[in-house]
This record gives sequence, C-alpha cells and structure tokens, in this order.
Amino acid sequence: MRVLIHIDDAEQWRDALARRLPEAEVITSDAPASERRAADYLAVWKPPGWLLREPTRLKGIVNLGAGVEALLSNPDLPVEVPIVKLRDAGMSELIGDYVRYGVLHFQRDFDRYRRQQARAEWREHAVDDKGNWPVGVLGLGAIGTKVAAMVAADGFPVHGWSRSPKTLEAITCHHGDDGLLALLTRVRTLVLLLPDTPATRHVINAETLAALPAGASLINPGRGSLIDEAALLNALGPASEGETEGRLRGAILDAFPEEPLPAESPLWSHPRVWITPHMAGPTLLGAALDQVTDALRAFEAGEPLDIVDPDAGY
Repeated sequence: MRVLIHIDDAEQWRDALARRLPEAEVITSDAPASERRAADYLAVWKPPGWLLREPTRLKGIVNLGAGVEALLSNPDLPVEVPIVKLRDAGMSELIGDYVRYGVLHFQRDFDRYRRQQARAEWREHAVDDKGNWPVGVLGLGAIGTKVAAMVAADGFPVHGWSRSPKTLEAITCHHGDDGLLALLTRVRTLVLLLPDTPATRHVINAETLAALPAGASLINPGRGSLIDEAALLNALGPASEGETEGRLRGAILDAFPEEPLPAESPLWSHPRVWITPHMAGPTLLGAALDQVTDALRAFEAGEPLDIVDPDAGY
C-alpha cells in the first residue's frame, strides 16, 4: 500500500511511519504527482483541496488530529472515502494539564494578583475551598472524559455534559438542553471540549453566558467556533486594567475561529483574557503513529473501524 502524508514536519512523520509499517510505501505531498495519484491512503492534517483531488484509488483517510472540521468542510473531500481520526494520542493528558492550570488560575486568584502587581498593591485574598469550586466540562468524548477525571482527582466537584446520557465515576453527568442549563447554573469554571459541529457552534452565547453564576470563568482548549465572541466580550465587561469585572470574571482561550488570531482582535488586549496559540493539546508523534498504523492495517484487512460521521461532524 502507498500512504501519502501531509502535515508540518511531514518528513519526520514519513520516516517514523515507514519504520512502523514496513509493508507500506510512505511518501509526502512533495513527492511527484504520479506517485501522489497512486496513493491508497492519506494521512493528513488540514490538506489543500488539490491534494484531496489527486489520488485515483483512495481507500481511506486518516485525520492526524482529533478535530475534523477543516477536513469535512473542504469542498474537494471525496464523499465516498471513509475517514478515521486520532481519538486521543496523548493529547488528553496535555489538555488536562492546561485545564488544571486554568482552574487554579482563577480558584487561587492569580488573575487578581497579577492586576495588583501592576499597581504595586499588597493584598491577600481568602482561598476558596476546592470543594466549593465546581467545574463544568462540556464534551465527554475520549479527551473530555480524561480531562474531567483529572480535575476531579484534584479535589474539584466536576459536572460533565454530553448530547446523550453517560455515567462516569466521580463525575456528575448531564445531557440534553435541560442538562446543559442545569450544569451552567452550578459551575464556577466552564471548560469547552466539544467538537465543531452545526449543533455546537456558538453554544457559548449571550443566553448561556447569562446562565453562569456571576464571577464564573471560562477555559476553551476545544474549538474556536464554540464561542460567540461578541457575547463573550460583553460578558467580560470593560476592557480596562481596573478591578471592574463583568458577569464573567475571565477567560483562557486556546482556539479561535480564525487562526492565527488577527492582530486587530480585541481579545488580545482585554485585561481579563489570556491567549495561547492553540498549544493546549499538540499531537504526540509516538502515540499518534500507533493509531495511524493500527488504522491503516485495519483498512487493508477490511476490519471494522470507528469511522467519522460527516453529518455529526466527528
């Protein structure tokens, strides 16, 4: 079989996959067009349209990440070709660390101490007990479930939400529209780990933000499309360096509808927003290659695979 790889550092991926999958010929998108056209499988991250159009005998696509929105929205995606995606590949622990930092950032008042430092103000805040700091996790897929468990292990009460009912140890699970509202009214930090689908776009909007308790905080290591930016800015309140806070105390954001985040975005300069460049859950090469190798061998053997549902968006 011939596997065509398209991703940053594609040569590193090519060489590593070739060692794990000696029965395959592994090429990159820099290979001659005649070789690309003969590819049996694509292992790609955000491929250009021309690359999706070229192969004439494509049997399957492996998406080299958990988010498939860029691939599914590409008009050149061949609709009849099955797609599998990375389901975790070591990302969940890294995202869990990011979320744990974010929760502590607000629970231990680091945001307020940073503003006090700018004023040379020495003032201690009473510590809120972890048991009084419920955390909500929207999205209980492989990554969301792991992240929720990590936060719960730190001693925080954790509420999780999914479309359909779930039962998870140490997590209070909610589902459906009523469950979402119940979760929002109870949590002091809200974590977004939902996929990008038509049903989840702008799930964080004026209505859902208003349902949060005053002084709640938001962490988004998921998808930028989940948040209505205008509603978020309104909930955050004045873009000034003072202590005045809006209904929402602050937000730590790692994903945005347009990336890189445009320089003119008001999020950059808002004093109660912390921005990171989509780094919360980088794909770890070793763990990812395990999944890619297993998927390609399963494709070749005709074995069942967990195929992406284009209608659901994941």
